[in-house]
Amino acid sequence: MKKLIEKLISIWFSMLGHLPKKNIVYFESFHGKQFSDNPKAIYDYLKEENTTLELVWGVTAGYEETFKEKKVPHVRRFSLHWFFMMPRAKFWVINTRTPLWLTKSKKTTYIQTWHGTPLKRIGADIEEVNIPGYTKESYDKEFLAESKRWDYLTTSSRYTTTHFKQAFGYSGKIIEKGFPRNDQLVNLKQNNDKADDLRAILGISPDKKIVLYAPTWRETDNKTSEGYEFNIDFPYTNFLKQFSDEMVLLVRMHYLVAQTLDFSSWPTDQVIDVSTGYDMSDLLLISDVLITDYSSCLFDFSLTNRAMLFFMPDSTQYEEDIRGFYLPIQSLLPGPIIKEPDALIEQLKQLDDIVVDKQYEEFKQTFCDHETGKSAQAVAEIIKKEMSETR
Repeated sequence: MKKLIEKLISIWFSMLGHLPKKNIVYFESFHGKQFSDNPKAIYDYLKEENTTLELVWGVTAGYEETFKEKKVPHVRRFSLHWFFMMPRAKFWVINTRTPLWLTKSKKTTYIQTWHGTPLKRIGADIEEVNIPGYTKESYDKEFLAESKRWDYLTTSSRYTTTHFKQAFGYSGKIIEKGFPRNDQLVNLKQNNDKADDLRAILGISPDKKIVLYAPTWRETDNKTSEGYEFNIDFPYTNFLKQFSDEMVLLVRMHYLVAQTLDFSSWPTDQVIDVSTGYDMSDLLLISDVLITDYSSCLFDFSLTNRAMLFFMPDSTQYEEDIRGFYLPIQSLLPGPIIKEPDALIEQLKQLDDIVVDKQYEEFKQTFCDHETGKSAQAVAEIIKKEMSETR
């Protein structure tokens, strides 16, 4: 039955895809579960431009609240309206893969704004696939078929371009102007007012440091109906005991994990769950310290020149049994790698010792050398140019 439904949807998208295109830019972030990331930065830029384009987001059922609060034009994915709208949109701006049975017309321009710089292996570069429902062969085949549908791909560095081409088997056009979401981090000083506003929304006083904990997911953890379990033991109790007077902890879980964790037992003014309803780029903008593991947010955060700590209790297992890394992390990362919860607390006591040194600068030069602060503008110009050529 599932295969039959997918086939019917594919036929429908193919039929409507042959009709004249509407001046619609369709946005989707993390499978319709967020108003965030590179699509949001491009949407915000186009909205400010007051173009004649219709800007519409695809949203998964149950995730509409943020879009309603912010009055963002959206349509529920797989609704009747969505089935008539998405296949006829002139542009798709999306930051993850989409199912191949959502057939893309050649008249639709698909701008893939992939959601991060790869530290861990991705796509066809993953040596052993542990994702339920996939074999290595089927995963690679599907990924390579998806990338052939992309008309443009955004990248943040020469490193990213090289690995995207390799991992995705991509040979199309590349926009080497950085990731749109990072424009505000490149232009940090111009966004001080925005940072102050977000601090106020979160109820964080100006005298407190903000520590952002943003780990990624592990595909080897148990899968639930809502996502994946998360089994890394972060020292929440000890953090509050040591730093409650001087720091606030923001917790940003990966979207595949966010729905399975409950933070209601912690003081809401000291441990704040920002896994949903907030753009990651905004959280990086206001944070004084980032604690992460293998998440690509570490590359983005380096643009701020602020301290990073890498809490990786499972680094050996992750490298050998889960994903593996493109480069040796021990000599690469611009901050200490920490395996024990108590050691993490001790490092937080010594933040002043973490400075922007030669290794930090070399890290930025390697992974952020295409970041121009004008990435959203570059994508918008491509959209407007293609619109003018089709009139």
